[in-house]
Amino acid sequence: MMDKIVEIEVFDQKYRIRVKGEEDEIYISQLTSYLDQKMREVALKSKSVDTLKIAVLAALNITDEYFLSQKRLEQLNEVIGHMEKKIESLEDHLFKDGNVYKELDQVVK
Repeated sequence: MMDKIVEIEVFDQKYRIRVKGEEDEIYISQLTSYLDQKMREVALKSKSVDTLKIAVLAALNITDEYFLSQKRLEQLNEVIGHMEKKIESLEDHLFKDGNVYKELDQVVK
């Protein structure tokens, strides 16, 4: 797959970047739109015209979103880990006592 040069625009500035294929081009377009939106939000809130300041503040906002997402992902993984342990414990109890398993099997039928 050949690299391709595409032109993007962020906060009224044009950039040329290299992408590997159509999927990368679509993904870059999504990233570009998101970044442009964030920079415009920061510009409105800060009322600044300094592009560098706006870019840094937008980067801080995006970094905050990333860290919060990572924290939430860690919390969800912890919950999943607890649930997996509970499931394993329940399976151990069911399979250790063959009578319970047979009774459960008969109820299901």
